[in-house]
Amino acid sequence: MGRFGSFTSGFGLFLAMIPIALIFRGIWAWVPIAITFGLVPVLDRMGGISAWNPRPEREGLLAADRRYRTLVALWVPVGVGLTIWGLFVTAAPGLTLADRIGLILSIGFMNGVIGITYAHELIHQPARNEQLLGDLLLALVCYGHWHVEHVFGHHRNVATPADPSSARRGESFFRFYFRSVRGSLTSAIALERARLVRAKRAPLGVHNRLIWLTLTSIAFAAIAFLTQGSLGLVFFLGQSVVAFSSLEIINYIEHYGLRRRELEPGRYENVRPEHSWNASQRVSNALLINLARHSDHHAMASRRYQILRTYDEQSVPQLPSGYAAMFLVALVPPLWFRLMDPRVDDWNTRERDLTTARTGVHVIA
Repeated sequence: MGRFGSFTSGFGLFLAMIPIALIFRGIWAWVPIAITFGLVPVLDRMGGISAWNPRPEREGLLAADRRYRTLVALWVPVGVGLTIWGLFVTAAPGLTLADRIGLILSIGFMNGVIGITYAHELIHQPARNEQLLGDLLLALVCYGHWHVEHVFGHHRNVATPADPSSARRGESFFRFYFRSVRGSLTSAIALERARLVRAKRAPLGVHNRLIWLTLTSIAFAAIAFLTQGSLGLVFFLGQSVVAFSSLEIINYIEHYGLRRRELEPGRYENVRPEHSWNASQRVSNALLINLARHSDHHAMASRRYQILRTYDEQSVPQLPSGYAAMFLVALVPPLWFRLMDPRVDDWNTRERDLTTARTGVHVIA
């Protein structure tokens, strides 16, 4: 299967799973969760690692191939449509509480892991129409402010104490979660206010992107309530929490324990690929449009997903498994610490040695 075919297969898997859950309900409402966390880790193990990187002379052609951006853009009507369908099904009479919980988890997980992953690709592109599509997906899960914080905050402050989305060594996901959710929002507000002040515009005026993103989420919530009552509102808010919580687990995984060296108070070394955890599992990257090639994403944030490069274990820190398995491990702090802390310590030691070799300056931890 070609590169484009592998990404369409990931798209198709979720496109099939959610309708199955919505049509058959009952135990089928839980099928997307079961497949993602039961089958995908097995497929990651069987599929192995993909070390494929585009040849430099081919990158321009691949980046310009409109099929890849069309695939991402197509998820917007698909994701919105499936969410609206889920709203009507979940609020319909006759469902058990377990059915409704399963559907909220399945739709929310789809909107978080797939929807926000696609939104992430869109908001990093220079074209305003792509950014607006990404904003719509983020507003669908009440996390529109993440556009501002991620692009203008996280990418500048990653792997420093100033970044709420960079987990610290020894910090459990549950401690990280509340710090990141709160810190991302306050950071986005400060970043947007600073942008508007520089542009000599009113911070609370029509040019404030956070206001428009918030109003869009409120409009979605109002539609849910007006069409399906309190059950509709519970569905919309519930799937939103599941979606952005899924994002925060991925944030936790991507930078846990990694730190940039502080050159002087408040000034850090440049962001490099080794400040993100990399994972090259073939199946996970097909499902998540190469999101796990995260080291290269931070090296070149606007690089389109189809040309993101992977690195070997000597160059960047590597996760021991794909995102689906690591997602589950992150929810069990003792297991996470046992698995990841030795890797963090090993990498930090090697990174100090690499820095000494590059600069001739001995680095003290």
